[in-house]
This record gives sequence, C-alpha cells and structure tokens, in this order.
Amino acid sequence: MPVDRSAVRDAARYLRNVRPIDPDEIREYVEGRPDARVVRRILREEAGSLGLVEYPDGTFRPPEAGPIRPTFESVTEVPQQYVSVVEDLLLDRDGRHWATGESGAQLRETIRRFKADYYRQHPVEYDEDVALGYAIYHLPAYYATAQYVLWDLARDGRLDRSLRVLDVGAGVGGPALGLHDLIDPDGSEPALVEYHALEPSAAVTVLEPLLETTGQNFHWEIHRETAEAFDTEGPYDLVLFSNVLSELDDPVDVADEYLDSLSEDGTMVAIAPADRNTSLGLRSVERRLEAGGATVYAPMVRLWPDERPDVDIWSFDERPAVTPPSFQTRLAAEADRPEEFTHTSVKFSYSFLRRDGLRRFDVAADARPVTKLAETDRHVTDRLDVLVAKLSRDLSDDGHPLYTVSDGSERERHFAVLVNETALNRPLLEAAYGDLLSFERVLVLWNDDEGAYNLVVDEETIVDPV
Repeated sequence: MPVDRSAVRDAARYLRNVRPIDPDEIREYVEGRPDARVVRRILREEAGSLGLVEYPDGTFRPPEAGPIRPTFESVTEVPQQYVSVVEDLLLDRDGRHWATGESGAQLRETIRRFKADYYRQHPVEYDEDVALGYAIYHLPAYYATAQYVLWDLARDGRLDRSLRVLDVGAGVGGPALGLHDLIDPDGSEPALVEYHALEPSAAVTVLEPLLETTGQNFHWEIHRETAEAFDTEGPYDLVLFSNVLSELDDPVDVADEYLDSLSEDGTMVAIAPADRNTSLGLRSVERRLEAGGATVYAPMVRLWPDERPDVDIWSFDERPAVTPPSFQTRLAAEADRPEEFTHTSVKFSYSFLRRDGLRRFDVAADARPVTKLAETDRHVTDRLDVLVAKLSRDLSDDGHPLYTVSDGSERERHFAVLVNETALNRPLLEAAYGDLLSFERVLVLWNDDEGAYNLVVDEETIVDPV
C-alpha cells in the first residue's frame, strides 16, 4: 500500500514548530503506520519544501536562525569521495588502464587543446572528453577557490543557514562541492541549501554523479539551459558565476539580469582566473554593473563618496597549492612534461556585488585627515596619510615586498612597497587580502617602469589596520 505523502507532510508541518520531528512519531499520524525508514526517506525528499534539516540524531528540525559560522583554515586536497567519482567515470569509460595507451593520450591531448583555446581566448566546446579533461585539470583548484571566496563572504555573516543558490555555468562541480563542504563539513550544525545548477553542456556527465555524493540537507537540481535562456525564478540568496563571465558574449547584460534575481540581502559572487585578461575583464564587468546601480561589497573598496576608480586594477588572491589528486598524478605519469597535467595552484580574482547599498567597510574617508589616491599626482615626493585596501599578495620577486592597494578613487595604479620593516609598519605584511589599512607619512614616488605610483613604506611610516 503506497504511503500517503501528504499525511507525512501535514504531520511534519504541524510538529515543525513544536518539537523535533522523529520519523517514528510521524508514522503514528499516517494511515497504515508505515515503516519509519520509509517515513524518513519521504521527509528527506520533502525537507526542502518543508524548511527542515536532518540532524545527526535522526530528527528533523527547522535550521537554526542566523548566518553560518564555519570553522575554516585552508584547503589541502580534494576529498577522496569526489576523487573516487571522477576515477569511476574514467574507469567505466576506458577501463582500469584509462591513464595509459590511447585513452590516456587522448585525454592529455584534450587538456592541451582546451588550455590552448583558453589562452587564445577561444570558446571551448564541451563533449564527454572535454568534461572529463576539465574534471581532471580544473576540479581541485576550483574546489579550493570556491571555499576561500565563499569563506570571505561567510565570515561577514552574509550566508544564512537557509540558503537558496543559483550556480550559473556550474561546470563539472568544483564550486558546488566547495560550497557544500564549507557550509557544514561535519553535519553538526546543518544548514538547508536549495542549490540550482545551470549547466547546458556535457559537463553534466561529471556534475551529476558528484552532486549525488552531497549530504541530505543539500537539495540540488540541474537545469540544462544557457545563462541567456534560463528563467531566473528568483529570489536567490547567492548567485554564483565561477569562471563563466569571460565565456559569455555579453557578460554585463547577463550578469545584470541575474542581479535582479537576488533576494533583498543576497550577493552575487563572480570568480575569475588570476591571469591578467580575465581578471581585468572581471573588474570591467564589476564597474559597469556598478554604473547601472549595483553595489561593490568587496574586496574592492569605495572609500570616497562619489568616487570610482578609472584604471584597470589587476587584483587577485593566492593561496597554498592543493595536493594533486590521484587522477592527475596517474595521467601526468605518462607525459613527457608531467607539470602540464597537475594543476593545483590556487590563484583567483573575485567580486561580491549586492543591490542593497551595503559595503564591507562602511568608511567615509572624507571624514578623516587623509589624501585620496586620485590626488597623488600633486604629491610626488611628499609624505601623505592615506586609507587603502590591500589587494594582492606579495608581488615582488624576492625584492622589497610589494602590494597592490586601492581606495576606489585612483586614476593610476598604486603599489605599497616596504623598503624598511619596523614594528610600526609590520601590519602591511600581516594584513590579509582585502583588509583596510591606514598609512601615516608614506612617501609618494612615480614608478616609470610600471606606469604607477609607489607608496614607499619606510622607517618613518606607520601602518595600522582599520
């Protein structure tokens, strides 16, 4: 006799605000008193629409109110359950010797080809070979990048325990898995995630089996449509464009449409590779969306009222490389140049955009005795007080530490260079990417080689975190 699903739902709705929902209790409300295991399965399937999460003790409850507070330090490797899924796909297609012989040669050639297309800025056409090649080459770095970027948003309390997500161009699943593992890595503080993957290509052949490994509180659905054709069906708390905008014919129009699908306090997260072309392309999209009414929340700053940067700022973060997974090392072992196939560096640019006017740093620099970077052309060889964000890791080649900085007003690029470290200027070294810093008595010089201004930090300079 089929179980009356509506009776299970009605009982859960009745009890959800009264006490934790136990499948053994729910079965008493359903005709025929079905097995508790069947009731549990139905509750899992209906949990998203009921607004429930399953706790480790087996009960179902509404998620705790408020933002997630994940404990996060770094990503060292791709978890084995995801590695196993990719290896099983390769095994099913080409047998246990998939990394050798003709099949291995074909995969290596596929990876070489889409890397060459990327560097020539040519579109990549997906088929099953390309999807598997992307998983081998890109999954580790994309998985790690998503966690670092989303942690930067979560630490501000901007990701709630009940989260509706749209991943535009979900690819083979690196960002989805990164989001999943960041939000609730051990299941002790479950969040309710409704995840929608927008992916029209053959990448779905990898994406779907990877999503099948996610936890019971991560409710996912794949939409096989293009970004341009999809009915956004908002609102979403998080709209994610991971390594996608550079592949769109009109990224500004598409991103602008998806901004309209954000919830009142939602965030659009755009991620791009750290190379110069795509990173600067991301900043161009960011500025054009801002001109249309979007708010740049972070990591770029707007510290001066009515000022916007009028220069291309190549700004990216870099984190420790991840350990190459076995599917990379096996494929690389047969190559003349193994480094071609072990992509584990984690370098990325990103942008957080909102519609509510909120910025990470609610700071008005015009209320402080500081000079805006837009005016440094009048102060070459002077010492100034400035307020800036640190927007790079150390860019020097074993010379004086060098960092990109910005206050959102500049007309030329600005770098902070540390020529004489002291206890009073050491915060420049210690600050994280995106942190706000106050400089006192920094020396302004013009750098002919870079066509930029150097803010020289020496023994006379004081640097403080803001």
